[in-house]
Amino acid sequence: MMAAEPESPQVRSDRSPWNWLLIIPIVVPLMTPIFNRDEPRLFGFPAFYWVQFLFIALGVATTTIVYRMTKR
Repeated sequence: MMAAEPESPQVRSDRSPWNWLLIIPIVVPLMTPIFNRDEPRLFGFPAFYWVQFLFIALGVATTTIVYRMTKR
């Protein structure tokens, strides 16, 4: 019997342009002058605090999009 030739490993490239979307949840929270204010209030919380929770949702959404567009 002949021995099977070992399969060459596929070269994986993580250089997808979709990865650039991951910059959004990093950069947007750093722009504090945009949301550093007291008004409008949501359920009694100043804008600064509830916008922080929106950033969590933004990070989850962009990570999900990048994952789904780059999975093989």
